[in-house]
Amino acid sequence: MRKNIVAGNWKMNTTLQEGIALAYGLQVALNEKKTNCDVIICIPFIHLASIAGIVQTVSVGAENCADKTSGAYTGEVSAAMIASTGAKYVIIGHSERRAYYGESNAILKEKTLLALANGLTPIFCIGEVLEEREAGKQNEIVKKQISESLFDLSAEDFGKIILAYEPVWAIGTGKTATVAQAQEIHAFIRQTVAGKYGKTVADNTSILYGGSCNAGNAKELFANPDVDGGLIGGASLAIDKFLPIIEAF
Repeated sequence: MRKNIVAGNWKMNTTLQEGIALAYGLQVALNEKKTNCDVIICIPFIHLASIAGIVQTVSVGAENCADKTSGAYTGEVSAAMIASTGAKYVIIGHSERRAYYGESNAILKEKTLLALANGLTPIFCIGEVLEEREAGKQNEIVKKQISESLFDLSAEDFGKIILAYEPVWAIGTGKTATVAQAQEIHAFIRQTVAGKYGKTVADNTSILYGGSCNAGNAKELFANPDVDGGLIGGASLAIDKFLPIIEAF
């Protein structure tokens, strides 16, 4: 059976000292509770080694990785480097990486292959922007993102992927995705995976929701049959906001 997962994405926030304090505080808070989901924090590169060494009930991931193995790529961080810190996960294809850094489906395919080769679990992000949603192209867009980056994988390797759907059009636009809209596209994503790899693989694939999930809507979102958790941005930076989302399971 697929896992329920709540993953935090800290983005470009917290100094090393602030990050260690936040991770430790989350660890202490979770030690006092029984959780019904896996908890992951995806954090800045400079935090990885320090935080991976102090948390047990929380898993650690990176927010990105390079599409190259090693070499003269100044400023890049490879999947092997990430794995060497003790991190277990890596976000690939976040909407901000696609929009601000021009990451194509081909580049994200390479990143996914390198992540898997180094024992990391990719949290692979997909989703449409406002113009695509208004044109009714959301299914077409997410299917293209999945197929061009992931559908050359074997069924075994695809089974190691976590998918995260981001309604980019509902983030910072004043528009809101409804719970029904979230379920509808998650179901389509699962159907798309089933069309390639079969029902068993699709049923075992965790699909997270990445659109302004918070303490107020998490329980309703997670009650949907095809929403297996959340990829949480800003709320993951405050324990009192992140914990209620975890407890929604």
